[in-house]
Amino acid sequence: MAPAAASLSVSGPHALARLATSPFASRKNVGLSVSVGAPQPVALLAVVPRRGRRRMVAAAATAAEMAPAASGEEGKPFVEEMRAVAMRLHTKDQAKEGEKEPEAPPVARWEPSVEGYLRFLVDSKLVFETLEVIVDRAAVPWYSEFRNTGLERSEQLKKDLEWFRQQGHTIPESSAPGTTYASYLEELAEKDPQAFICHFYNVYFAHTAGGRMIGKKVSEKILNKKELEFYKWEGNLSQLLQNVRNKLNQVASSWSRGEKDHCLEETEKSFKYSGGLLRHIFT
Repeated sequence: MAPAAASLSVSGPHALARLATSPFASRKNVGLSVSVGAPQPVALLAVVPRRGRRRMVAAAATAAEMAPAASGEEGKPFVEEMRAVAMRLHTKDQAKEGEKEPEAPPVARWEPSVEGYLRFLVDSKLVFETLEVIVDRAAVPWYSEFRNTGLERSEQLKKDLEWFRQQGHTIPESSAPGTTYASYLEELAEKDPQAFICHFYNVYFAHTAGGRMIGKKVSEKILNKKELEFYKWEGNLSQLLQNVRNKLNQVASSWSRGEKDHCLEETEKSFKYSGGLLRHIFT
């Protein structure tokens, strides 16, 4: 769920969501701004099974890796269109394509709490579980293309919440932002597959970019720099993302222009819902 450091907007109905769900955030800036431009690879350690043993490998994701792959079809790959729409929901400081005005101070000034972060993790777990159940059930046959992508997060979140419990923290129940979003995803999955895919793309891709930056900043402030399982992937993250891009482009190749436009029109709503989850961290 881009070049110079810039403030990130976090107030207003969609501003926080633009941070939470930007799939195109750079890790090079200290202020934790979302930006696009020259890629700055960042190594992320992930555990991968190999011949019965577990070994650590580096997984890197940069703004450049969020860009879609070239397509053999005429015209622009659909994932590139999705990315372009998302970029326009940034501010000019965050991306040259941005069209929004900044509305709040940079993330570096935020003061997260453990209690709020736990609410965020619990609601995030519900949303990721919902996405996983939907593609496993495959009410729309091509949803099955997105099973077992390696981007799934619910099991990792389960482990993280257990770790917090062992530290003596009380794990809250899911709250309105999470339950409302999960219900909306279920509804879309049955009645509006193109809109559902917009959320699927933004939730997963945003978490590998802007989501990781936010997680790193929260960890530095309240977790003594502990890296949660939520921010680790097995295998090469860049390749996992590429595989999903290819599937998205393949599925969308059969859509009409109207169906593609309908998918793109859902982008701002996906930012709004994801931003509601992130808001937990600071309230």
